[in-house]
Amino acid sequence: MKSGTKIISSLRSEYIAESLSEEDLSPDPFDQFEKWINESIKRELNIPNAMHLATVGSDCRPSGRIVLLKGFDERGFTFFTNYKSRKGNELGVNNNASLTFFWSELFRQVRIEGEVYKLPSEESDSYFSERPRESKLSALASAQSRPLKNKEFLDKKVMELDKKYKDQSIVRPDFWGGYYLSPSYFEFWQGGAHRLHDRLVYKRDKKRKIWEVERLYP
Repeated sequence: MKSGTKIISSLRSEYIAESLSEEDLSPDPFDQFEKWINESIKRELNIPNAMHLATVGSDCRPSGRIVLLKGFDERGFTFFTNYKSRKGNELGVNNNASLTFFWSELFRQVRIEGEVYKLPSEESDSYFSERPRESKLSALASAQSRPLKNKEFLDKKVMELDKKYKDQSIVRPDFWGGYYLSPSYFEFWQGGAHRLHDRLVYKRDKKRKIWEVERLYP
């Protein structure tokens, strides 16, 4: 364990990138996010829509996992999952959550905080209908986050469902669907030389219905 700690502590990266100034920012954080994620897509970064979703349940213990962003608009940031999974259960108790995107090649990170709500059923139906057949079967077969005695049991269940729906369309199950995070906070982080990073934050002023920007110490 001690030797491992020494190896990790010896790893060091220098951030070499352009700085991020207030003048560079769009007045709208959604536009700024669109600019950054489009740059990550154009650079062909690995899974640019991967994001860390952090939730907190009734036990007040935070949990996190990587999920995929499937879309965003003025309403919020969309992802899909099993409603009865751990994250689904935690969001049912406490709908406050946060998202984090990290594009290491660009030395960039975006943090987004807000409240999470279920998508309308018709939107979840539409997305599910576009999924590959294999993904639909997986969604039906998986009791996500619950104990599984072995992988063979799951494989067998998928095969049984495949036979059952051989000549039928697969309809979205009611335990699976989409959420969107409605943001109240954005932080755009640009790595800087000598750890003098740029951290610019948007906070929602609900009364004035505008986004206010401030800089944080790195």
